[in-house]
Amino acid sequence: MAAFLRKVWLFYRDGFKNQTWGRPLIWLVVLKFFILFAILRVFFFRPVLGGKTDAEKSEAVGENLTRNHRHTETINLTEQPWTQSSGPDSSLP
Repeated sequence: MAAFLRKVWLFYRDGFKNQTWGRPLIWLVVLKFFILFAILRVFFFRPVLGGKTDAEKSEAVGENLTRNHRHTETINLTEQPWTQSSGPDSSLP
Protein backbone atom coordinates (compact mmCIF):
# COMPACT_ATOMS: atom_id res chain seq x y z
CA MET A 1 0.00 0.00 0.00
CA ALA A 2 2.82 2.40 0.84
CA ALA A 3 4.47 1.73 -2.53
CA PHE A 4 1.21 2.55 -4.31
CA LEU A 5 0.78 5.83 -2.42
CA ARG A 6 4.40 6.73 -3.19
CA LYS A 7 3.81 6.10 -6.91
CA VAL A 8 0.69 8.28 -6.84
CA TRP A 9 2.56 11.07 -5.06
CA LEU A 10 5.48 10.90 -7.53
CA PHE A 11 3.04 10.95 -10.44
CA TYR A 12 1.40 14.15 -9.21
CA ARG A 13 4.66 15.76 -8.13
CA ASP A 14 6.36 15.16 -11.46
CA GLY A 15 3.28 16.23 -13.40
CA PHE A 16 2.90 19.51 -11.52
CA LYS A 17 6.64 20.21 -11.54
CA ASN A 18 6.73 20.46 -15.33
CA GLN A 19 3.95 23.05 -15.46
CA THR A 20 4.33 26.78 -14.99
CA TRP A 21 1.48 26.83 -12.46
CA GLY A 22 2.54 23.54 -10.86
CA ARG A 23 3.61 24.76 -7.44
CA PRO A 24 0.50 26.87 -6.71
CA LEU A 25 -1.75 24.06 -7.95
CA ILE A 26 -0.17 21.43 -5.75
CA TRP A 27 -0.59 23.72 -2.74
CA LEU A 28 -4.20 24.23 -3.74
CA VAL A 29 -4.72 20.46 -3.78
CA VAL A 30 -3.07 20.10 -0.37
CA LEU A 31 -5.22 22.93 1.03
CA LYS A 32 -8.34 21.31 -0.40
CA PHE A 33 -7.57 17.98 1.26
CA PHE A 34 -6.84 19.74 4.54
CA ILE A 35 -10.18 21.54 4.42
CA LEU A 36 -12.08 18.38 3.49
CA PHE A 37 -10.56 16.04 6.03
CA ALA A 38 -9.64 18.28 8.94
CA ILE A 39 -11.97 21.24 9.15
CA LEU A 40 -15.19 19.72 7.82
CA ARG A 41 -14.78 16.59 9.93
CA VAL A 42 -14.37 18.59 13.13
CA PHE A 43 -17.37 20.85 12.60
CA PHE A 44 -19.85 18.74 10.63
CA PHE A 45 -19.05 15.05 11.04
CA ARG A 46 -18.70 14.56 14.75
CA PRO A 47 -18.45 10.96 15.94
CA VAL A 48 -21.91 9.97 17.14
CA LEU A 49 -20.77 6.74 18.74
CA GLY A 50 -17.71 8.18 20.49
CA GLY A 51 -17.34 7.31 24.15
CA LYS A 52 -19.74 4.36 24.04
CA THR A 53 -18.99 0.74 24.80
CA ASP A 54 -19.26 -1.91 22.09
CA ALA A 55 -22.64 -3.06 23.44
CA GLU A 56 -23.99 0.51 23.43
CA LYS A 57 -22.67 1.05 19.91
CA SER A 58 -24.33 -2.09 18.57
CA GLU A 59 -27.60 -1.19 20.32
CA ALA A 60 -27.57 2.35 18.88
CA VAL A 61 -26.83 1.11 15.36
CA GLY A 62 -29.53 -1.56 15.61
CA GLU A 63 -32.10 0.97 16.78
CA ASN A 64 -31.17 3.39 14.02
CA LEU A 65 -31.49 0.73 11.34
CA THR A 66 -34.78 -0.75 12.54
CA ARG A 67 -36.82 2.27 13.67
CA ASN A 68 -39.47 3.84 11.48
CA HIS A 69 -38.34 7.13 10.09
CA ARG A 70 -40.91 9.90 9.97
CA HIS A 71 -39.62 11.34 6.71
CA THR A 72 -40.41 8.30 4.60
CA GLU A 73 -43.89 9.52 3.68
CA THR A 74 -45.30 8.62 0.30
CA ILE A 75 -45.70 11.40 -2.21
CA ASN A 76 -48.79 11.57 -4.41
CA LEU A 77 -47.33 12.08 -7.88
CA THR A 78 -50.72 12.02 -9.62
CA GLU A 79 -52.02 15.15 -7.92
CA GLN A 80 -51.18 18.27 -9.88
CA PRO A 81 -50.63 21.53 -8.02
CA TRP A 82 -52.93 23.49 -10.33
CA THR A 83 -55.92 21.22 -9.60
CA GLN A 84 -56.22 22.59 -6.08
CA SER A 85 -58.35 25.70 -5.62
CA SER A 86 -55.97 28.40 -4.53
CA GLY A 87 -57.94 31.62 -4.78
CA PRO A 88 -59.44 33.88 -7.42
CA ASP A 89 -57.65 32.16 -10.33
CA SER A 90 -58.88 28.68 -9.39
CA SER A 91 -60.98 28.45 -12.56
CA LEU A 92 -57.84 28.30 -14.72
CA PRO A 93 -56.93 24.85 -16.03
